[in-house]
Amino acid sequence: MIKFSAKKISILLSFISILIYTGCKVYPAFEKNLNLERTWSVYKADAEGTGYSVLNQINTQNVPQLELAWTHKFSDAPQGSRGGSSESNPIIIDGVMYTMSARHRVYALNASTGEQIWAFDPFNGEAGGGVGRGVTYWEEGSDKRILFTGGDNLFALNAETGIPIESFGNKGKVSMNTGMRGDPDKISVIPTSPGIVFKELLIIGNEVSELYGAEPGHIRAYNIMTGKLEWTFHTVPQPGEVGYDTWPKEAWKYVGGANNWGGMSLDEERGMVFFGTGSPTYDYYGKDRIGMNLFGNSVVALDARTGKYRWHFQTVHHDLWDYDLPAAPNLITVEHNGKKIDAVAQTSKLGYIYTFNRETGEPLFPIEERPVPPSDIPGEQAWPTQPFPLKPAPYARQSITKDDISFYTQSSYDSLVNRFNAFRYEGPFTPPSIQGTFMLPGSRGGSSWGGGSVDPEKGIIYVKSNDSPEIATMKKVVENETSNLSAFNQGKALYNTYCVSCHMPDKNGDEQGNPSLLAIETRMSREDALNKIKRGGGKMPSFASVIAGKEEAIISFLFEKESTVRPSREQSFLKEIQENESANKAGINTPQEDKYLNLTAYGQFTDNQRRPGIKPPWGQLHAINLNTGEYEWSITLGNQPEGQTPGGPETGASGSAGPLVTRGELLFIGSTRDRKFRAFDQKTGKKLWETTLPGIANANPSTYWSKGKQYIAISISGDAANPAGYVLSFALPGK
Repeated sequence: MIKFSAKKISILLSFISILIYTGCKVYPAFEKNLNLERTWSVYKADAEGTGYSVLNQINTQNVPQLELAWTHKFSDAPQGSRGGSSESNPIIIDGVMYTMSARHRVYALNASTGEQIWAFDPFNGEAGGGVGRGVTYWEEGSDKRILFTGGDNLFALNAETGIPIESFGNKGKVSMNTGMRGDPDKISVIPTSPGIVFKELLIIGNEVSELYGAEPGHIRAYNIMTGKLEWTFHTVPQPGEVGYDTWPKEAWKYVGGANNWGGMSLDEERGMVFFGTGSPTYDYYGKDRIGMNLFGNSVVALDARTGKYRWHFQTVHHDLWDYDLPAAPNLITVEHNGKKIDAVAQTSKLGYIYTFNRETGEPLFPIEERPVPPSDIPGEQAWPTQPFPLKPAPYARQSITKDDISFYTQSSYDSLVNRFNAFRYEGPFTPPSIQGTFMLPGSRGGSSWGGGSVDPEKGIIYVKSNDSPEIATMKKVVENETSNLSAFNQGKALYNTYCVSCHMPDKNGDEQGNPSLLAIETRMSREDALNKIKRGGGKMPSFASVIAGKEEAIISFLFEKESTVRPSREQSFLKEIQENESANKAGINTPQEDKYLNLTAYGQFTDNQRRPGIKPPWGQLHAINLNTGEYEWSITLGNQPEGQTPGGPETGASGSAGPLVTRGELLFIGSTRDRKFRAFDQKTGKKLWETTLPGIANANPSTYWSKGKQYIAISISGDAANPAGYVLSFALPGK
């Protein structure tokens, strides 16, 4: 007689239940996930980054009945503090949910009830923070681990207890600053997206400064058992490496960036890891990095075992626009020219989807090089051509005329048109300029880190898009320039360089997790504010290196207390550049006396009431068939009432997160400032369900199976009522 354990019987019963719902059809993707309580065990569902689940207990017929099953309120933020942004995509293993709060603490929750099992604070009670999009799970026999980054440390925890594993690194953690170019005590390398597991390796990218002198974007693999660094791939190639000849000879000693901050995907059978990279530094001016600059802005494939180069495709040559590849690629099998091809699809800020043969890197649809405008800034050499995919068509707007300018009132319209006419604009690759360049889609356009999700059985990708034009206004700053600014005005210069893009010129913030700083003295002490700036919090990274020696200045400006200090030798942003360069162990600084900075970086094109300067829609959702390169449908997603015509259609809203796709023919997505969570019919884009959330859902949803029931979970950013944020889980009634 065959005997089964209670756990195996539970799995078997769950499997039978799913067979009933799926019409007894077993799919290859499902066979890999036979244990139903592990169908969402990796960031974005699986190693392939599909964002897809085989579960379909919740489907197009019954989703209108979906209701809140449980809410977990995180309590690791002091009441009265501002809410942080939560971008965590929960993973679920055998009835346990592992996720992060808006303050970057790690939690294990009962997946059926939301009750806390354990919590871990990587900052030991201090403010800490930064962006955390989730954790990574690994097991071998009874050894079960949670791996994640807290600040600039990589931690390994016992998955059952939340206790650090002493044998990993230095008592459970490894400094991410070690093994970089700079002095580990002077730099801060903080990954924002979870790493990916290949056998005994954790492969991970990083987030670094985007200014001159920043650290390079090394891709690194760590031994999961010991924390030992096993291999490093240099995205800014060193002598003798592929791509070295696309830079000045000494560039590898001083150029930074070209980093992977949006996550990775893995083809385990081929032993290949895929990722996209961001722009080299400085983002908007490249006199010190003349050339194409591989592997900046590239889709890259490596041997996961060794880190050896396999192939690449560069989507932007010599980037001057911060057009990073912001999300993990999607691995999908498509039918192309009558053949099944294992492909990799990469979404982008430009609104293009780049689709390649996974094995060879050959594009599945034509991509042509077209001439683009030259730069008019002295010393800059913009690359003369850029790649334009012919299919699929871009999912973000890439051209504009004055007919596309928003009309709220006549005076608002006239002001917007006059400003638009004053900018330089010759298409999506118009270089930044001293007069000001109109950037569309812009560095916050297209899609962001949430990326796309795919239905592997249909070959369709679903992606959210933003139309969010910006202005790039360059200014030359001379290294030996002196200043006699007061502390208040030095702080103002710091704020306008590093803070204004999120907290706005009036310090009033926005509704996407960037809080108002007005009347900050009523909410925190000067000491607490300074600690927050140094350590980061929510979606804000650490600015310790930026404000070193200028603490009085930034606090003076934020708390609006004028005082004087001894004259500073350089403008505040030049001090940060010097601090970056002083950490460079190679001793090579940026080889130019004059530097240009984009003084309006990330500033959106709006009217004087901060309403979008172009007509809606400002946010959309698309279904694109990757077999054919054609669109199945596009709809407006979200609403901004302040920009809506009375009685008119919804405007769409910007957002960074992506969707969840299920075999129940459903698509779930938050990712809008209107605090809604919605479900759509995959086939038509018709909205089938909607609920209002306690905060903004700036995270990709997850779905999972627990005790015979399917749940849909999503992380919610913090608000005044609960600054540390929430996790909400939804299910059908009575199941």
